[in-house]
Amino acid sequence: MWLSASRRSVMTSIFVYGTLKKGQPNNYRMFDAANGKAEFLALALTAQRFPLVIAGNYNVPFLLNIPGQGHRVHGEIYRVDERMLRFLDDFEGVPSMYQRHPVALEVKEWLGEGEAPSVAEAFVYSTTAYEPDWPSLPRHESYDSYGEHGLEYHLREARD
Repeated sequence: MWLSASRRSVMTSIFVYGTLKKGQPNNYRMFDAANGKAEFLALALTAQRFPLVIAGNYNVPFLLNIPGQGHRVHGEIYRVDERMLRFLDDFEGVPSMYQRHPVALEVKEWLGEGEAPSVAEAFVYSTTAYEPDWPSLPRHESYDSYGEHGLEYHLREARD
């Protein structure tokens, strides 16, 4: 976490790997001022391997909290304020659907201020519960709603 001298507010690092990434259906939520403040810092990948699957009726990307399985997952690191963190917790359904926990990351491209770290730690959202067959679904190292898998994400606003 960072402390902003000008605002005296706590900033938290979040690692996003799914629909909140740049170019994905929910990325706009990261920059909606009503949700809080978010600053893109880096491209990164998880230090450990995790299963990243696309599941459910709405083709949601889920990071299964099963370290050591799957791939090192690619995503983005953002620095968010307390308001955005509360929004993201609510958006991700913490604690019923997802849990937020720290993860070690390898930084691939740093765009934040200061010297680029080679490793970082940020919070990630992973599933608290999942269907028994999800660990056997195809695993992805990088999520793209519009990818060759053909499992385009269904926006919440468009669901029945």
